[in-house]
Amino acid sequence: MKQATVSAGLTRSILDYATDQGADRAALLAAAEIAENALADQDARVPFGAYLRLIRTAAQLTGDPALSLNHALNTRIDSQSVVGLIVHSSASVADAMNQLNRYAKLMVEVDVMETGERFSVEAGPDGVWIVDNRPDPNASPEITEGAFGTFIGEFRREFPDNPFALQIEVTHAAPAHAEDYARLLGCPVSFGARRNALQIAPRWLTQTFDETSRYVFGIFTERADALLAELEQAESLRGRIEALLLPRLHKGMIAIDAVAAELGMSRATLYRRLKDEGLTFAELVDGLRARLASDYLAARKVSVNETAYLVGFSEASSFVRAFRRWTGKTPAEYRAGLLAG
Repeated sequence: MKQATVSAGLTRSILDYATDQGADRAALLAAAEIAENALADQDARVPFGAYLRLIRTAAQLTGDPALSLNHALNTRIDSQSVVGLIVHSSASVADAMNQLNRYAKLMVEVDVMETGERFSVEAGPDGVWIVDNRPDPNASPEITEGAFGTFIGEFRREFPDNPFALQIEVTHAAPAHAEDYARLLGCPVSFGARRNALQIAPRWLTQTFDETSRYVFGIFTERADALLAELEQAESLRGRIEALLLPRLHKGMIAIDAVAAELGMSRATLYRRLKDEGLTFAELVDGLRARLASDYLAARKVSVNETAYLVGFSEASSFVRAFRRWTGKTPAEYRAGLLAG
């Protein structure tokens, strides 16, 4: 079962950067609920929600509300992921954009990647724009900051005399550190816009890079394709949600907003996606409880009261009523029937 994830390499990069800025490493890991050894393999995956908790805690502990911007601007993408190695081995800006769209989910999974491109290049009367198509971006402005900061930081290092961004639009409201945006990104920034987009000069679309080894490029993409295949073996959204619910089902009421945030999508998007699979969130939770209760009772390793607790009921009487609704029998009758069979 699968949930939205972020690469361990990107997560570790944030952790290292915040630690270098004075944050306590153990406190960061504890707040994010991430084990240090989970970040040893750059290609491993970290829950999206844990990654957001890490960024937000890092901003608090370092006293730098613009931490995600500063990290993106000052950290090479090729030090974080094979995606960065591929981008740096691309032949041109256009090629790099194609590769980024192909492999972007290896760094950060977002809902749009299952149906379209993360980044699109749109030309209009007001210029050429790189648009971040992430849905519900205001739920995680840090991801927007990281994306645009990375674009600008990479080109700033490669072409220090040629500014990449002319202006930026973001959909989220101006944060407390709004003044840092223009200073750090080096261009005007508009908040509360209709899209997340970065304007560039048209000449960048034909910009080529120094010749790179296609053999090396092939090695990188072969590795990325293998990782992508693993990632794309994702099960249904139902399976992803059940993976999140299993360790917390015993706590009782499950907030759909919290689940949506863990999956990196809005409540509305979660409802829509579940509807596409023919169920509601309440039906999913109810079905999971019914299945687990039957399994617990069949295994005969826990009592009826313990089973009620494990599937999220505070009172055994409520559990008995629910179990009768699920199976037409009481828990005791269900167990007796299994013994008789």
